[in-house]
Amino acid sequence: MLRAATEDDVEAIRRWRNHPEVRRHFIHTAVIEPEQHRLWWKRVQADPSARVLVHEHAGTPAGVVTITGHDPVARTAEWGFFLDVDGLRDRGTLFGAWVELERAAIRYAFGELGLSVLGGRTLSSNAAVLELHRRHGFVPVPERCYTVEIDGRPAEVVWMERRAASA
Repeated sequence: MLRAATEDDVEAIRRWRNHPEVRRHFIHTAVIEPEQHRLWWKRVQADPSARVLVHEHAGTPAGVVTITGHDPVARTAEWGFFLDVDGLRDRGTLFGAWVELERAAIRYAFGELGLSVLGGRTLSSNAAVLELHRRHGFVPVPERCYTVEIDGRPAEVVWMERRAASA
């Protein structure tokens, strides 16, 4: 289940995002400080094209889905996600919650938001996420893939999209 994030979720979101296993799969790998996170939260709250959603697994907050750049006219948006790695691993539900989050995000994007295209970026080194996206109907868009420098090293970023017809 997805629900809008609230002020009460902000610190948990920062903690989850700062987990080393999460950070290593992001373009920005630095630890996010409390003030930096507060500024981000303030920005997304004021941005009508952004959504921050908390995924609840078995009634417990377990991850975050972000929707950015939502264009209701073009019916497009970008998405991203991360999970409460430690909490889910401790409960033995990491993989199940991850699959459930992906499905919930797709339903939200094509249902609630009425998108025609949902896209997102994944580092090419993150084979597990690329495969899960493929299994859920996302396809790479080669002309939107690019190289970025992460911690002084080049890294390939794969842009993948899913169209409403495959929802």
